[in-house]
Amino acid sequence: MGKLFDFDFLLEAFPKILRYLPVTLEITFVAMIIGLVLGLGIALSEIHNIPVCKQLGQGYVAFIRGTPLMVLIYLTYFGIPLMLESLNRRFGTGFNTNAIPPLAYAFVALGLNDAAFNSVAIRSAIEAVDKREIEAAHSIGMTALQTFKRVIAPQALIIAVPNLGNQIIGLIKGTSLAFTVSVIDIMASARIQGSRGMRFVEVYIDVAVIYWVVCFLTGKCAALIERRLRRSELTAPDEKTLEKNDIYERNV
Repeated sequence: MGKLFDFDFLLEAFPKILRYLPVTLEITFVAMIIGLVLGLGIALSEIHNIPVCKQLGQGYVAFIRGTPLMVLIYLTYFGIPLMLESLNRRFGTGFNTNAIPPLAYAFVALGLNDAAFNSVAIRSAIEAVDKREIEAAHSIGMTALQTFKRVIAPQALIIAVPNLGNQIIGLIKGTSLAFTVSVIDIMASARIQGSRGMRFVEVYIDVAVIYWVVCFLTGKCAALIERRLRRSELTAPDEKTLEKNDIYERNV
């Protein structure tokens, strides 16, 4: 009778699975950028009540928040080729749907999913900034862009970092579903290694350890960034006051 648990197999499989960690990190990074850019756009459209964009953004957020990530990945995987084929038939374009790499579907699906949750975190952070400070910035002649850059963004970033850090951790864990569209990441590698030795418990322990370490380090980095931002915010008022006074004097 064979071993119920093979610790040697666990150790042997670990470096083979870890080799695909860069793929997981690449998906996380690209999806994070997509999620931040799109999330910021949705948040600003709601804050400034931009017609049509606000309604589209709200509908998008409601749809994504109510749709399981795996369903969204499958919709992307099967939906994008379908749309491209439709464009080919209607406009005579030559999109080759077979040439789309599996990673692209993971980027899009995880990025779209992340954007919906990021938009809520970003909007709440911006709205939490004291309106009196914004009015004061406008009163001394700051433009809307200057006000956002020097008054709103620094304070909103401090508020948003903990939530965005949690979103990144959730995004890292969400990459474990990328194997469903043929992406060879640490999860797919674990399945391959486990099937070879019929030792799935061992390889999934390896995966759990890798994800835990990556998420732990990400959480620590987010906490460090938050502490540094708060420290700089505490030491910056004098400089900000001098800068505002300088702008005021130039306008006078």
